[in-house]
Amino acid sequence: MIFGKYINRYYLKHAPALLLGLAALLMVDYIQLIIPQLYRLVINGMNLGQVVVNGETLPFTKEVLLQHICLPMIWIVVLMVIGRFLWRVCFFGSAVRVTADLRERMFDHSRKLSQQYYQVNKVGNLMSLYTNDLDTIQECFGDGVLMFFDALTLGLLALYKMWRMDVKLTVLALIPAFIMFTIGTLMGKVMTKRWEERQQAFSDLSDFAQENFSGIAVIKAFVKELKELMAFRKLNKENEEINVTYTKIATLLEVLVTLLVESVICVILGYGGYLVYCGRFNAGQLVEYIGYFEAIVWPIMAVSMLIEKTSRGKASLNRITELLDAPIDVADRPGVPDLKAPKGGIEFRNLTFRYPDGEFDVLKNISFKIEPGESVGIVGKTGAGKTALVDLLLRTYNVPDGTLFVDGQDVNRVSIHSVRNACAYVPQDNFLFSDTIAHNIAFGVDDATQEDIERAASLADVRDNIVDFKDGYETVLGERGVTVSGGQKQRISIARALLKNAPILILDDSVSAVDTRTEKIILDNLKTSRAGKTTLLIAHRISTVERLDKIIFLEDGAIEAVGPHDALYASCEEYRRMVDLQRLEDETGGDAQ
Repeated sequence: MIFGKYINRYYLKHAPALLLGLAALLMVDYIQLIIPQLYRLVINGMNLGQVVVNGETLPFTKEVLLQHICLPMIWIVVLMVIGRFLWRVCFFGSAVRVTADLRERMFDHSRKLSQQYYQVNKVGNLMSLYTNDLDTIQECFGDGVLMFFDALTLGLLALYKMWRMDVKLTVLALIPAFIMFTIGTLMGKVMTKRWEERQQAFSDLSDFAQENFSGIAVIKAFVKELKELMAFRKLNKENEEINVTYTKIATLLEVLVTLLVESVICVILGYGGYLVYCGRFNAGQLVEYIGYFEAIVWPIMAVSMLIEKTSRGKASLNRITELLDAPIDVADRPGVPDLKAPKGGIEFRNLTFRYPDGEFDVLKNISFKIEPGESVGIVGKTGAGKTALVDLLLRTYNVPDGTLFVDGQDVNRVSIHSVRNACAYVPQDNFLFSDTIAHNIAFGVDDATQEDIERAASLADVRDNIVDFKDGYETVLGERGVTVSGGQKQRISIARALLKNAPILILDDSVSAVDTRTEKIILDNLKTSRAGKTTLLIAHRISTVERLDKIIFLEDGAIEAVGPHDALYASCEEYRRMVDLQRLEDETGGDAQ
């Protein structure tokens, strides 16, 4: 069995099924111990020509054989089949439901964790929790309950019957069992540690494979297949060695248990044979005693298996507990209301921000105001802090009190869900799901019609590309949208955001992969379709934002200037220099330094 703060509740939750399974198990164990008594009757009947049934001596006839041996055996078999089916359904069914519920709790908690958590913890490691570790928990919960109670009830019942037959022989038989239990307990601690190492090795292997599959195009482009193969081979070898080490320990425990069990059989045959020779046992009683011991062999073996499974289960539960205990860094404060009827007004007041694991401020004393319905460009060099601004607006990270307002309300005093729901976002990486194009565009709107989807695709100037595909809007994209070009991926992402028609639209460098003609079409469509709604457009090219209502120019995390393009060009030397350099690059074909 396995215990922990995230697993204990399931024993109570599934108590009815577990108790029913336990009752079936007790019935099976009880009637299973009737079989050695039937062995005794057969042996004594054959040797002595008579049997003792319920204290009455009867001649060993066909009627006695059928009535007192064969018929009870038939009922025993029937009841054991029913009982074993029942406890399997109860125990193993409960284990499946436990892991399903635990998996849902893990996923629910995972979606609440901040961006920082996923920057530290790799995808492969997280996926191993949902696969290998949960499988281990399921096995430990179902098999653990079975082994514990089966070993306890069957072992005690068989031991009781053995004790009644001969105390000294039973004491001799238990000595190796105690030795086995001591060895198993000590080895269990080692196995827990080795299992944790095994799971971590599997996680590292999964991380590496997942990263390589995602970046296969880069690997091929740089002709580094052999290098990656060698790196994978090294990780695979480490994984193999750790697994072999664990297998050796588990096998050693199993061999020791088998050795101790066989040694007990030698004791029974030796001393039991002596008791028969002395007349204290007859042949039938010795066979009965051996039958009881054979029944107790499984509990002894189950103890070692339980130790091994518990060791694995503890290690896996520890890893899952780390996920479920991971703090939710970005969360609503108690009782905050939703943002009502958002208009799209945004204001930053003296905001200074540093990433949770950062060493310096990425935004310094940021102050500006965006009126509802304005189209605003955000420009600056790489690393100037442009994306950090929208990360804070989307509440990806915590914001200091009194520094960021939407429609005049502090974002810390309204729900995160309502703030994010007021925004439509096109990120830099333009993530697309492995689904149809239609479902990708309609991702943010549950009741979107085909007409709505086509209209959004037209506004993003991607409709003509989509209809050229064989399956049109039902074309299934590859993982992360690898079956479409970079420009098509960007425009599908823009269509997804436009379909939401949110009061605030954020495009983070979202037209960088399209040509200037397509860019102009998209920007013109945005101006028309987004009239009266706030639009934030992060860009590197000044030409992308020069026609917007105003531009925010960032330099090293601080605001250098705010205003329309012409005003900035006239008043801000750094902005003018950036504009002139980009114009020169356009004129010379990108050769300007």
